[in-house]
Amino acid sequence: MLDTSDPVWEADDTRPAGAGVHVTGRLSAAGHGRFYLSGRLEGAAVTECRRCLSEVTVAVSEDVHMLFAESGLDDADEQDVFPIPAGARELDIRPAVREEWLLAVPAFALCREDCLGFCATCGADRNTGACTCAPTTDPRWAGLRDLRGSDA
Repeated sequence: MLDTSDPVWEADDTRPAGAGVHVTGRLSAAGHGRFYLSGRLEGAAVTECRRCLSEVTVAVSEDVHMLFAESGLDDADEQDVFPIPAGARELDIRPAVREEWLLAVPAFALCREDCLGFCATCGADRNTGACTCAPTTDPRWAGLRDLRGSDA
């Protein structure tokens, strides 16, 4: 379990809600100085709706596969390998879990599928009612509208 108050989290991270991130899996030796973790992380994240900016709690559940290697080995500097400090007697998976969590949290959440969001003209929340703005059309489509009108 990676708690929401753990110091591994950074200021701008999308932190887990409630109890934190629950991690299950199996850690296996993968050669000299290398370890492989295959498992699953689960939790809930609080984020904003991409259309109306209301707070949304989304479930996060993801299979994870992480490779750890001792510093100084050939592949320890690769981007997808998590380094193990030389001489370490314990494996700290918290930074790896944090990174996998941030990748698993949806980048664009919706409060509901039919969320109407804000009016682009006046900024009114269209989920609470219609605004008084006239419908606008994108001027970039004017050429196609003209073609459609000339064929009719």
